[in-house]
Amino acid sequence: MRLFTAIDLPAALLERVEGTLATLRPLAAISWSRPENLHITTKFLGEWPEERLEELKKTLQPLAARSPVAITIRGLGWFPDSRRPRGLYAGVDGGTALPDLARATDAALAAIGVAAESKAYSPHLTLARMKDRFPLERLRPAAEKHEA
Repeated sequence: MRLFTAIDLPAALLERVEGTLATLRPLAAISWSRPENLHITTKFLGEWPEERLEELKKTLQPLAARSPVAITIRGLGWFPDSRRPRGLYAGVDGGTALPDLARATDAALAAIGVAAESKAYSPHLTLARMKDRFPLERLRPAAEKHEA
């Protein structure tokens, strides 16, 4: 099974993001994320054997006792960049607590053989993906109003 660890969005924040998506969605026929699927990934594990699921849960359990993380949205952006967009994201700010949680998750999982992250942690919400080039002339100006 393909797994990752993540934070679900608080209801009030999810409502705001849903409002933004409702205004942007009609502007481009791209693959929009469903609001109920939005999350902030803290660690991507990739393929994980089902027979090791309990070991994984036990390893991650101590992280549940951490203090809540205050999350704010910090604008929109394109990945990998605005010239060749393959996705639209909302930037996420969780102060120092969010990257600390990502580092703690990485360290805990390294103890059971999950490779450590090599890239800097960059929290975001993936709002849409584009497999092919789509006309974005209507979406770009609206997204730029919210740029990170």
